[in-house]
Parts: sequence; structure tokens; C-alpha cells
Amino acid sequence: MAVNKKEDKEKGDPNVIAREKARWEEEVLNKFVQKNPERPERFTTVSDAEIDRLYGPWDLPDFDYLRDLGFPGEYPFTRGVYPTMYRGRLWTMRQFAGFSTAKETNERYKYLLSHGTTGLSVAFHMPTIMGICSSDTRSMGEVGKCGVAIDTLADMEDLFNGIPLDKVTTSMTTNAPASILLCMYIAVAEKQGISSSKIGGTIQNDILKEYIAQKSWIFPPRESMRIITDLLAFAKDKVPRWNTISISGYHIREAGSTAVQELAFTLADGIGYVNAALKAGLTVDEFAPRLSYFFNSHNDFFEEVAKFRAARRMWAKIMKERFNPKDPRSMMLRFHTQTAGCSLAAQQPMNNIIRTTIQALAAVMGGTQSLHTNSLDETLSLPTEEAVTIALRTQQIIADESGVTNTTDPLGGSYFVEALTNRMEEQAFDYINKIDEMGGIISAIENGFPQREIADAAYHYQRQLERGEKIMVGVNKYVMEEDSEIDTLVIDESVEREQKQRLNEVIKKRDNAKVKEELAKLKKAAEGTENVMPHILESVKAYATLQEMTGTLKEVFGEYKDPGYI
Repeated sequence: MAVNKKEDKEKGDPNVIAREKARWEEEVLNKFVQKNPERPERFTTVSDAEIDRLYGPWDLPDFDYLRDLGFPGEYPFTRGVYPTMYRGRLWTMRQFAGFSTAKETNERYKYLLSHGTTGLSVAFHMPTIMGICSSDTRSMGEVGKCGVAIDTLADMEDLFNGIPLDKVTTSMTTNAPASILLCMYIAVAEKQGISSSKIGGTIQNDILKEYIAQKSWIFPPRESMRIITDLLAFAKDKVPRWNTISISGYHIREAGSTAVQELAFTLADGIGYVNAALKAGLTVDEFAPRLSYFFNSHNDFFEEVAKFRAARRMWAKIMKERFNPKDPRSMMLRFHTQTAGCSLAAQQPMNNIIRTTIQALAAVMGGTQSLHTNSLDETLSLPTEEAVTIALRTQQIIADESGVTNTTDPLGGSYFVEALTNRMEEQAFDYINKIDEMGGIISAIENGFPQREIADAAYHYQRQLERGEKIMVGVNKYVMEEDSEIDTLVIDESVEREQKQRLNEVIKKRDNAKVKEELAKLKKAAEGTENVMPHILESVKAYATLQEMTGTLKEVFGEYKDPGYI
């Protein structure tokens, strides 16, 4: 039956659209561009992915709403993990904080809570992250500088003094010694009269990305996975509200990866954890609902939104097709986002407020469950009270004034966003397939594959900056001869002396025979197949130091040495 041109258009006939597009290009576009040339010859995302001039239905020829998008709160979760998203509850506003001593950080936490933050996030100083105490010579000059110093349970008691742990959720950014710090948190809760079954939060506990990107490991990969699976088994019964791993792409991106690499290597790590837990005897629905993710949000707004949407859909497919869970929550990718520290500049630091706002908006439009916004001064120091307040207010203005929280997945159906989401998924699965062919993520790490890919991407981006192909305002364009100066937070050297004195007092007062006994039990469990977590908890309660516990485990598991691939 013949159909006239007008009816064809109304039905969205692809042939008619293609014909009309060709006409538009010839009659309108080409004439316009001849007189008004486009700025660069090539438009790309911050990850250097090519961007077309215009997106339309021709970019989504096989698009199927129910298969590719579906409804929020249902598989494949592209539009969000909850049916109403922010109409029901806003994301948790969680500012990453920690500096100096536990007592000083405790005051910052109380300040943030009084100004509307809704979750706590602990930044530990480097010695704690590496499992050594403040008194160790390797800690000299580092105590309290990039986070809070935690050496024993006594420090953790100070850190959460006056903060009821059944009323807040807490995220702790630590990996190699994660099991020890979680046990310290459990012990503090018990001292407050709160059962471990009532506390909620997240421990990062993502050792795989440490070998890929951040480089703060203690034990070798396979031994680290033993500790992690012990934690998963322990938490399913004892700490059921706790997110046991925050599988982190954040540091992969900070190391210089592209958005696709961040997506691919992070989900590959997730597959690695699921495989390890299944091998350890857990069933998928016993632990998978408590896995969460942690992503970076960079400057390229649409690329970031597409990354978050692709991540949800990919994880749902991976879980369904590889692991066959019965609980739909096992297929839900819930994630925390931090705005990109690596995108901030020391030059013209007030510009960082604008960068952070764009990144935070992308995280919200992408459906994050939790958000940390960086402070404007974080390329220079840990944040001042004023800087962290502005960062928190950025989230609050987005939440309460922008209107973007009024509907679910507001960019869903955009030709550009859907095409970008599809492309990122396809390219990330290509990486995951390569990793599968290598025998999984641990083998890929041992071969140096993700490390090399990230290093190559970081070099490529740096060269683009140097050639002016990528712009950083205030750094390689609109440069000012004299930058504005801002107040910064300075950690006094006396903090180190105070922390060492505090540690010596704890060691002097504790029952050293009890400590020795508990550490011996921990070593025996590590040597065998018994879960190490109950013994770590008892060692913590005896006020064993962090370094005594990691040292005991090193005697059994050894230490990891970087193979030096790059």
C-alpha cells in the first residue's frame, strides 16, 4: 500500500529519515559549514573517543527499549537501581575526611554532620594504609599528613567518640589492612552497645585495583584474595548491612585510564571477586548483594553519564549470564562516586569549584547512590573547613535547587547518551573478553596488562595537553601570570610526636600476654583454612597494633613485590 511522505515521517521510517538526513546535509549543513567552519577538525571526549556532529535514530538501529533500558529498579537497571531514584531518597552526601590525629578528625566529622553531610568517609594516612604504625621509621614525616593516623583500637575509639554508629553509615577507604580496620570499627560499635548486625557502611577492601593503579599493597594477590573471601564469609552473618567491597575504578581513572578502561578493569575486578568467593564455598546470593562499586566522575559530562549507565547494564548482564543468581539484588550495581581529583589544578584554584560542580552533576544524572565532592584546595593540601563546606554545598544545591532530582534517568532516550552508552559497553566488553582469554584478572595483573594499558592512556592524554589538543583552563589556556593565593591546611610536625606518645601509652597499659596469645591464634588460622576474621577481631580488642597484626600475616603470606611492568 502506498504511503505518502508525510505519513512516512510520522512513523519514523528509517529510509525516510536517512533520505531526509542526506537532503539536510546537502541543502543546509554543507552550505553552512562552508561559510562557518567548525572549530577543530576532530571532536572527542576527554578520553579521546570520537564524537559525531549529530546523533539521531540512525545511531540506534537495533535499539529495544525493554531489552536495553527497561524500567528503573528492574533488570538490566540501565535507568537506575531503584524505581523512584531521588524522588524517594537523595544520594548519601559523604565527604572524604581525615587528617592529623583521631581527635581532630572527630571534630571535623561532627562539623560536617552539623552542616548536613549524611554519611562519614574515613581518609587514613599513608602508614595506616600500608599497615605500619606511626612509630615505625618508615612513617617519619607522614603521620597525619594525608589522612588520619590509626594505630590501635584506641585511635578508632577517639575517631568515633560521640558519634552513634547505628545512626550514621561510614565508608572507610583502605584496602590491604581493610579486615583489621573493619574489626576496629566493629569493636567500637560494641563498646557503644551496638551489635555488629546494626552497623552499616562500606569498606573499600579492593586489593586488585591496588596492583593495577594505586600501588598500596601488602600481601601478594592470591593471598590477599584469601583474606577478602574470609571477610565476605564473616560479614554475611556478623555484619549483614555492611558493603564488603567497594570495587573501585576511582584510582584506576586517577592513574590516567580512559573512561572505558575504568569501566572494563573495574568490572573485571568485580568478576574476580565473585569467582574467588564462589571458589571459597560461598553461594552467589550470600555475598553479591553487598558488593558495591566506586567510580570517578571526570569533566566530560556526557561520557561520564554514559559510563555510569553502561556500568549498571553490564554488571546486570555479567551476573545473570555468568553466575545465575536467584536474588535480583545480586545483579544491581550500586555505586559511590567521587569527583575527579586528577582533573583539579593548583593554578587558579577557584576554577576547581566549577569543575567539581560539573562532575557532581554528571554523577547525579548517572544515578549514583553516594557522592563525595572534592574541595577546591585538594591539589595543594587536605581541605580547609571553608573549602570542604563549599564542596558539600555544591551537592546540596544540586539536590535542592537544580531540579535534576525530580525525575528518574532524565537523559534516558537521548540519542547521544544512548549511543555513547552502547559504545562504552561494547568497548569495555572487548577488554573483559581479552582478560578472560588471559585466565582472569589476577593473571592479567600478574602479566601487567591493565597497568600497561593505563600507562599508555595517561601518556597519550599528557601529550594532548602539551600540544594544546586538550584544554585545562588556567593551565594551558587563559593562563594568568600571578595565581590567586588561598589558605591551606598545614599539619604541624607535633602531630607525629603526639601520635607516637599516644601509641606508647596504649602499649604500656594493655595486657601484652593477651596480645601475644591472640596473635598466635591469628597466625595459626592464617597457616590453615580457618577464617582469620574472628582472630583479627580478638587481637583488635586486645589492643594489638595494626603493624603487629599485618606483621603476623606477613609471616605466613609474605609481601608483594611489584614486577615492574610499565
